[in-house]
Amino acid sequence: MPEGHTLHRLAGALADAFGGRVVRVTSPQGRFAAEAAALDGATFEGAEAWGKHLFCDLGADRYVHVHLGLYGKHDVHADEAGEVPPPVGQVRMRLVAGGDGRPAAYADLRGATACELVTGAGRAAIVARLGPDPLREDAEPARAWARIERSRTPIAALLMDQKVLAGVGNVYRAEVLFRHRLDPYRPGTSLRRRQYDAVWADLVDLMREGVRTGRIDTVRPEHTPEAMGREPRRDDHGGEVYVYRRTGQPCFVCGTAVRTAELVARNLFWCPR
Repeated sequence: MPEGHTLHRLAGALADAFGGRVVRVTSPQGRFAAEAAALDGATFEGAEAWGKHLFCDLGADRYVHVHLGLYGKHDVHADEAGEVPPPVGQVRMRLVAGGDGRPAAYADLRGATACELVTGAGRAAIVARLGPDPLREDAEPARAWARIERSRTPIAALLMDQKVLAGVGNVYRAEVLFRHRLDPYRPGTSLRRRQYDAVWADLVDLMREGVRTGRIDTVRPEHTPEAMGREPRRDDHGGEVYVYRRTGQPCFVCGTAVRTAELVARNLFWCPR
């Protein structure tokens, strides 16, 4: 499932491609047809992310709320020359802009868990269910701490709970716990405030870098492939990480085999030492 930095990158790409432009809105697949017809010809006012949720502002108190889930894709094609190609596959929503003196642009949404038209009140209700997002300037980290310090749930599960922290997914939770030498099974009540503050600050830095590069890179300079003389990571994930999907491989710091176990229906990765 895409993590928060992916949604923030997507919001930026949509704003760059369509911001301030009149857009054609269609639903080639048909599952968003009525909403698309109501939005067709609207001005794209902007886009923003909150955790793993995307909100596209089409003006007049109308927002398209998108949650990609496990299989969703939202491809943005900007600065297109010539005609926009016909949609391919199960496109739930298509945005097209052009003919306004700027290069044509289009975006296709496929396979999303949620694609719905909501009002500002509906958007606010969704946001109210979410914890603070480390990538937002208006984030309130104390809100997450207030829940963590009272909970006996393992910290690895709390970090994945979008009601506690919004946008942190399986990769970031495993990696930030490793970077701060925190046992993933420690209950929230056992953490000190300074430990939480350090984890929050690290998430802010790591996720901002993810927005900038489009990758999740979490290893420190002394543990990069170049510094250690090791082969770079080779899988569909891409970036350099300490423990994520490295089951049985030696820890870069101590050499202990990385372990994995299921926690809250997701695979957890950690170094037991």
